[in-house]
Amino acid sequence: MNSRASLTPTHLLLALGFLACGGEVESDPTADLVLHNGKIVTMDPGVPVGTALAITGDRVSWVGEESHVERWIDSDTEVIDLAGRLAVPGLIEGHAHFVGLGEALAGVDLLDTQSWDEVLARVEQATRELPPGTWIVGRGWHQSKWDTPASPSVRGFPGHDALSAVSPDHPVALGHASGHAILANARAMREAGVDRTTPSPPGGEILHYEDGSPSGVFIENAEDLIDGAFARWLEQLPETRRRERLREQIRLANDEALRNGITTFQDAGASPEEIEAYHAAIAADELDVRLWVMLSEAYATPETLERLRQTDDPTHRLTVRAIKAYSDGALGSRGAWLLEPYADDPGNSGLNTVPMPRIRAVADTALMHGYQLCTHAIGDRANREVLDVYEAALAANPGAALDARFRIEHVQILHPDDVQRFASLGVIAAMQGIHAVSDGPWTPERLGEERTNERAFPFRNLLDAGVVVMNGTDAPVERVDPIASYSGAVTGLTSDGEVFVPHHLMTREEGLRSYTISAAYGAHEEDNRGSLTPGKLADVTVLSRDILTVPDEQVAGAKPVMTIVGGRIVWEAEGTEAEE
Repeated sequence: MNSRASLTPTHLLLALGFLACGGEVESDPTADLVLHNGKIVTMDPGVPVGTALAITGDRVSWVGEESHVERWIDSDTEVIDLAGRLAVPGLIEGHAHFVGLGEALAGVDLLDTQSWDEVLARVEQATRELPPGTWIVGRGWHQSKWDTPASPSVRGFPGHDALSAVSPDHPVALGHASGHAILANARAMREAGVDRTTPSPPGGEILHYEDGSPSGVFIENAEDLIDGAFARWLEQLPETRRRERLREQIRLANDEALRNGITTFQDAGASPEEIEAYHAAIAADELDVRLWVMLSEAYATPETLERLRQTDDPTHRLTVRAIKAYSDGALGSRGAWLLEPYADDPGNSGLNTVPMPRIRAVADTALMHGYQLCTHAIGDRANREVLDVYEAALAANPGAALDARFRIEHVQILHPDDVQRFASLGVIAAMQGIHAVSDGPWTPERLGEERTNERAFPFRNLLDAGVVVMNGTDAPVERVDPIASYSGAVTGLTSDGEVFVPHHLMTREEGLRSYTISAAYGAHEEDNRGSLTPGKLADVTVLSRDILTVPDEQVAGAKPVMTIVGGRIVWEAEGTEAEE
């Protein structure tokens, strides 16, 4: 018998009988891998909890009680003592950006910066490491999280002056944590051809100083001006260098996902080039996490949809059958499209970034080609407008609408009148509990207390209405940390220690469903993942503590200690990482 001791100092050999406590695959009753002496939460109502789990090949064979697992073990079986730890269905990242995560990991990480000076110091360090003329790309700054505001500033956002001073020879583009604003230095603006005469594009805004010069802040669609200049720089690089760069980003994202216990990653918007790179990574055996991919709306032509569609991969490594669209911006950048103006910016109700008739056309195309449509909507007006589009498109295509499972991504601010519409239309709410953690302390400033309490992060209202609610991290907007997002949805504990909108929270079990079987349903994949049901894919996440029972303040501290994909241990904690 093979045995591992990585999860516990000692390994106990099993010499116990068998009592069936669940279904099992009709096959020779031996397993390649057995987990025992733990708490196995399956998300399968037939066998909701066990203490042991058997895996044969890439499938779950059996789950049941410790006293009856021996018949699954022979001399070739690898046996792991969980030492009382919790094992759950492999966690499904319901909404994040795979290449964006890799790019953020390869660039200047600003997520934990607490001041403008910290941002400047990290950029200055990057200028010492890169040749002049090389673009410096970073992400994660958020002015509302800084100890002191930057100066000069425009509407709370920092101006570029100090940034340009520390990086005169490098174009710099620093993405806001929300992903819906960019701060560019003077060199980047010159390469983008931006000056005081450059107009703000539809659905976007260039912020200006009082003298009319650009401040360096580009919101929503205005980001395209800087992104375009960066893209032109990339295009002049040798093709082999561009491919290596993308390959490295995929590798970094894969490794980071596995370290965080993620077994399936729902990629919220990819280009055809990126999807082709995913195929290449799988062919080279460089991708362990499973990918479910939304094609970015800009590429969603009938020909491209048919060419890239992937639903029959026998290894279940890659699925492409969804389209990602945008209707508004983010709350942090005041780009979320609201029914009433911002409390802290009374002349502003946010931005509609893509005209609704265009989203309606994409909805019709999605239904015609058997794709899900997943539309970004954060503000309450954006959610209402997208529901209007979905209702019209589904009514006009009744045959295709039967199991369309259209989704709205984020659903951060929702008017109570629109809650039941999600349920009646069968629309899935793909939300992110981690945003409640990070945005909670300043959301009342944006919306006012009354609107915040009524409409912000309405997990409870949607669940009570019978809506399927998923969870995710929106990485690289946030860390790709599913436990932090779970904690945000079930405890409401924010970064300042307060409980945010407690009347909107999920229960612990609902929170786990949002990261497992509900997330699988949201991708038409509940038949092969999302629960530890015999016959389903053997994707398992082992956690350091029981997130279903520990006190609220201990939930976020739980850590993955093992990630299993298709019966293979693809990541496990080492040394003190595995200790709790």
